[in-house]
Amino acid sequence: MAQSDTPTPLESRTCGPLAGTVRVPGDKSISHRALILGALSVGETRISGLLEGEDVLNTAKSMRALGARVERTAPFTWSVAGVGVGGFAQPAAPLDFGNSGTGCRLVMGAVAGCPIAAIFDGDASLRSRPMRRILDPLELMGARTSDIREGGRLPLTLHGARYPVPIVYKTPVASAQIKSAVLLAGLSAPGITTVIEQEASRDHTELMLKHFGAEISSEKEGSHGRRISLNGEPELHGANVVVPADPSSASFPIVAALIVEGSDVVFSDVMTNPLRTGLFTTLREMGASIEESNVRGDAGEPMAQLRVRASQLKGVEVPPERAPSMIDEYLVLAVAAAFAEGTTIMRGLQELRVKESDRLEATADMLRVNGVKVEVSGDDLIVEGRGHVPGGGLVATHMDHRIAMSALVMGCASDRPVKIDDTGFIATSFPDFIPMMRALGADFA
Repeated sequence: MAQSDTPTPLESRTCGPLAGTVRVPGDKSISHRALILGALSVGETRISGLLEGEDVLNTAKSMRALGARVERTAPFTWSVAGVGVGGFAQPAAPLDFGNSGTGCRLVMGAVAGCPIAAIFDGDASLRSRPMRRILDPLELMGARTSDIREGGRLPLTLHGARYPVPIVYKTPVASAQIKSAVLLAGLSAPGITTVIEQEASRDHTELMLKHFGAEISSEKEGSHGRRISLNGEPELHGANVVVPADPSSASFPIVAALIVEGSDVVFSDVMTNPLRTGLFTTLREMGASIEESNVRGDAGEPMAQLRVRASQLKGVEVPPERAPSMIDEYLVLAVAAAFAEGTTIMRGLQELRVKESDRLEATADMLRVNGVKVEVSGDDLIVEGRGHVPGGGLVATHMDHRIAMSALVMGCASDRPVKIDDTGFIATSFPDFIPMMRALGADFA
């Protein structure tokens, strides 16, 4: 897969202790949903702490194109005047989501419940990613597609349902994107729309729908699943949303603090929703010093201050049922595993194959080129930790921001520098990653 037109390589070198207090950017999942639900509400929604990365900004542009008034009133502070459930207008141009699979798939759900047609498009990476498992339930609800590429890939035209119907849908995999798309489409359907998950995925959409006034319930289904039921045709009302710091973004400097000797870093307002903190659970099992304090919450989402200190890590086995709560963090966990003593086995990572890149193979390649013994066995990743990483490799980022950041974290403590071929895509989720890391003491050049 091609890199950006003008690649910006960067080298990460062994540094002294990382220290300081930081707040990483607002959570991307919450930022997307706050904009979309604000646009589907009546009245004004005020959002503070919004992530101003390219992915979220593309969602903001799509909400404007669909008729909502979306304004930036101050840094990280936004106002949305919504059009109400089912009130989206026909966009005059294609909706371009750049690199954002989350934004694209959630907006597909919101558009599917409106009697309009919209063209969905994105960059080369997003165009390569499958959309069929999102489109299948939306078509059951009355939406249809045209001008669609093989495998349900972008660009495509989505025709929303004039008379959407509620469904009971069992998701084929644990996916907050599938669940959220069905629930957002179900807002416009009379009656009850139900999503059944065999493995519970992130519940941000359910919590935020409730915050905006929807009637929604969630109950246990089997040993690990959930049954979520939404009453259709609510009148959502504008609400205030404080976006907590993104635990996925925090995972990179957290792992850096754990592997760089003598480090002591405090992270403020990090979301601690248990469906998002599988990485923290795993790192603690590995021996990580992560202390939690100042717990509070907003819009149903808990957050806390985390103090992270350098730690001697040991290899562990990560069970497959933990994957939904940390699917975006396995790349940087693999870095932590490389610095641990002993073998770390991460099981059930099939979802990594349908991200911005085949993240499973890309993660293995990132480690191998830097002297780490690693194996991909089916959908499992096995890392042989030796307490240190030789480094010295050039990492191909594959247009993937998480590979880029994980490799830079690895270089902070490796024996020799680690170089990445392009930093350009880091801006999609964490625009200030490089200056923040430098302010903590990282040596990026």
